[in-house]
Amino acid sequence: MPQYAILIYSDPTAEHDAAELAEHDAHSADLIQSGALTAAYALAPHTAARAVRGDGITDGPYTESKELIAGIGIIDAPDLDAALAIARRNPATRHGSGVEVREIEGSYVRGADSTD
Repeated sequence: MPQYAILIYSDPTAEHDAAELAEHDAHSADLIQSGALTAAYALAPHTAARAVRGDGITDGPYTESKELIAGIGIIDAPDLDAALAIARRNPATRHGSGVEVREIEGSYVRGADSTD
């Protein structure tokens, strides 16, 4: 089954209360129970990011943006339409942010056979 990356964007200046975080946890639990969620990762704040370009390393994310990637999810879905339907249920889409969906074309996972 095809896999899709769900890139979760967030305004780095926004405050996220406990109820919003609980909504994200419930969404993840629903996806796990349905068998769609393969992996999910919340990223450290953008202030902890380091960008590597050539021989240089700078503080902060690679690009300047109003919204930055706050998390990444990997889902199994039969096609792009199904992946988009899953993405539309992400709480970020209701809290002033959004998600981006991209099909995964290949993967390398430690301890697993790679796929193309």
